[in-house]
Amino acid sequence: MTTMLEIKGLSGGYGRADVLHSIDVTVAEGGVTTLLGANGAGKSTTLRAISGLIRRNGSIRFEGQAIETFATEDIARLGIAHVPEGRGTFQRMSVLENLHLGAMGRRDTSGLTSDIDKIYSYFPRLKERQSQTAGLLSGGEQQMLAVGRALMLRPRLILLDEPSFGLAPLVVRDLFGILARVRREEGVAMLIVEQNAALALGLADHAYLLETGRMILSGPAADIARDERVRSAYLGA
Repeated sequence: MTTMLEIKGLSGGYGRADVLHSIDVTVAEGGVTTLLGANGAGKSTTLRAISGLIRRNGSIRFEGQAIETFATEDIARLGIAHVPEGRGTFQRMSVLENLHLGAMGRRDTSGLTSDIDKIYSYFPRLKERQSQTAGLLSGGEQQMLAVGRALMLRPRLILLDEPSFGLAPLVVRDLFGILARVRREEGVAMLIVEQNAALALGLADHAYLLETGRMILSGPAADIARDERVRSAYLGA
């Protein structure tokens, strides 16, 4: 498969302290890659580095183009959407207004109505609540809205930071089923940070394991799922 995102020798962090130490990550075109690791391992920091939100060194290339220190809107124009941990919806705006905001970073703003209809086909609950303010949605509905808003960008790549955090198991199962459908129907590549290793490995093609900001294991997701260190520490086996 063609490489879409290529990260080499990435280091960086907050202030003067490095959280990441020369890590390499690739995401294939239309593929799903997951970053595993304990809290504080550097998974979310990796996503923030791609989005230009922290100090960093190293090479990040998207579809062959080097990503320098861009503002978030520049990352969006490249076709990269970032769904941060904690949803990040605009709480006082309606569901529909949030979805319209998701399209602001894209170059082609035609077809908004059909795009919103497509989001509603993935998340029927959002259609039922389209006039409701985001702050009154349940946690699961807010996560659906965050993903839906990201899809309104028509992204080539979505960065997902702990999409299952704080959600009921049934909601998580449904959400990951929708992510699999989006990948299958839209060909959107995904880089997922997720504490639920079993779910993440079930969706992903490739996986990386980070420990204190260093890459200690990488390979096909099915192989990583069989690794004894991963089974013992993250899969409860």
